[in-house]
Amino acid sequence: MRSLTAEALRAEAYQPYGDVVSADRADVAAKPANQGTAARRDHLAGVASLRAAATLNVCSFRCAPRTVWPLDVALLEKHPLSTQVFIPMNARRYLVLVALGDEAPDLATARAFIATGTQGVSYRPGVWHHPMIALDDAIDFTCLVWEDGTAGDCVVAPLAAGELSVGEP
Repeated sequence: MRSLTAEALRAEAYQPYGDVVSADRADVAAKPANQGTAARRDHLAGVASLRAAATLNVCSFRCAPRTVWPLDVALLEKHPLSTQVFIPMNARRYLVLVALGDEAPDLATARAFIATGTQGVSYRPGVWHHPMIALDDAIDFTCLVWEDGTAGDCVVAPLAAGELSVGEP
């Protein structure tokens, strides 16, 4: 059994799994926009579709807060041929659970991050992740993902009971 302790979401630590999308990223220079009333940060996340027939789906998820801890992780999923991006619309904080691996999640690479309401995340194509985990309150997320309606849109890997858990953040 592997038990994870969630850590604060930082762009450097999250880099193997995807990108942190935030107007607060100090590593991305801001430039003036909108006649000087805004600061624009470009290319905060790489986005990719590896299928010509897939189209961009901009959708939303409303997630109920998790109230029972520890979290016994029952499954991880991945989008093998698309980046997936989640941008919170009304969050204080949420939990991001990720792992690397090809055919199955490599739980030795699993990490848990606590994201703030000012941080979105992207999952690179093929990165295993848990469905969104709201903390404290219900959260609405905007999601961007390329889909074509085939089984390649999302692959799910069930985990055995007790194989991976996350303590209360």
